[in-house]
Amino acid sequence: MLRIAVPNKGSLSGPAAEMLHEAGYRQRKDSKELVLVDAGNQVEFFFLRPRDIAIYVGSGRLDVGVTGRDLLLDSGAEAEEVLALGFAGSTFRYAGPVGTAKDVQDLKGLRIATSYPGLVRRHLAEHGVEASAVTRLDGAVETAIQLGVADVIADVVETGTTLRNAGLEIFGEPILESDAVVIRPKGAGDDTRVEQFLRRLQGVLVARRYVIMDYDIRAERVSDAVALTPGLESPTVSPLHSEGWVAVRSMVLRKEAQRIMDDLWAIGGRAILVTNIHACRL
Repeated sequence: MLRIAVPNKGSLSGPAAEMLHEAGYRQRKDSKELVLVDAGNQVEFFFLRPRDIAIYVGSGRLDVGVTGRDLLLDSGAEAEEVLALGFAGSTFRYAGPVGTAKDVQDLKGLRIATSYPGLVRRHLAEHGVEASAVTRLDGAVETAIQLGVADVIADVVETGTTLRNAGLEIFGEPILESDAVVIRPKGAGDDTRVEQFLRRLQGVLVARRYVIMDYDIRAERVSDAVALTPGLESPTVSPLHSEGWVAVRSMVLRKEAQRIMDDLWAIGGRAILVTNIHACRL
């Protein structure tokens, strides 16, 4: 069976389970389950701490894993990203008291507190900066400055409100833009089981981004209509019983569907329908 690591809790867990369910895989009903066998799909799921998944996959004990890009890079494991999944997005930034630093070069000789020491050390090394200390802390790392443990912190930032409330300011370029990813052991060879798994997830990603649009249009306006709905390769155009009319079917981006419907209506499109895509292979 294909052995897959899945986050057992946290912000990655729910969206990962939902995506796997959409891809046709069984998911656990009890959060205390640590292992789930999906015999119909020849897959065995292992529910692990998100921070540990890269280690297990990098060791070769598991074939595939779903984790965060930040956790993968922080771990230093012999694993690599093979597919971005588009959820659990976050930005990793430096922050400190107002005026402490402007960019990464100003961190020389300072003490840094973070939940991701591996990621911070790697970033500092890439910029040739040697900090006085990089200390790992779990939880609310912004308290480290107030308690005198660190001069600056490196943490996940969403709106920045929490940091501002703590009297801190964000500085420098982002250390990392992260989201959920599928990982494999580095150097892993071709595996049809893994390829099938990735195709299923890619199908879910496409189904979430696109919808099917059907509409009727006068034959003389087909070129104009097709310019609005070119599809992935080309739309399907079929003659209608009513002479001079055709039916068009095409995939369009979900976020643009309403605007496209307005534009089609303006050039004579009628009976415009939008349908969700539940699964696909492209």
